[in-house]
Amino acid sequence: METKLYEDGIVEIIDDSIIIKGIDDVFSIFSITNCSTIVLKKENIVEDFYKLSTGFAGELLQKFSNYRKRLAIIGDFENIKSKSLKDFIYESNRTRQIIFVKTLEEALKIFNK
Repeated sequence: METKLYEDGIVEIIDDSIIIKGIDDVFSIFSITNCSTIVLKKENIVEDFYKLSTGFAGELLQKFSNYRKRLAIIGDFENIKSKSLKDFIYESNRTRQIIFVKTLEEALKIFNK
C-alpha cells in the first residue's frame, strides 16, 4: 500500500487500488498505517458508503470513533442530490471525526489545528 506520512500521525493513502469495501478493510488500514488520521480519496471507498440506507457509512464512522481515529475523504461533494447524505456530511464536518473536503490541503489545515 502506497502512503505518505504527514506530521501529527496523518497518513494519506495514495494507492488507487485500495478500495474500502467493508469494516475489515478499515482494520487492515489501521494495522498497516499505525496512525491517528487517514486521508483518502472519495474513490477509495465503495459506492455503498455514500448510500446511507446501506448503513456502511454509520458503521464506518462508529469504528473510527471507537478507535479514536480520524478520516478525511477528499473529493467533490458539492453536487450531491441526497439530502440525507448532505446532512451526514455537514454533521461529520462539524464534529471533525470524519471530514469531507475538496483538497488534501483543506484536510491538513483542519486536522493540524
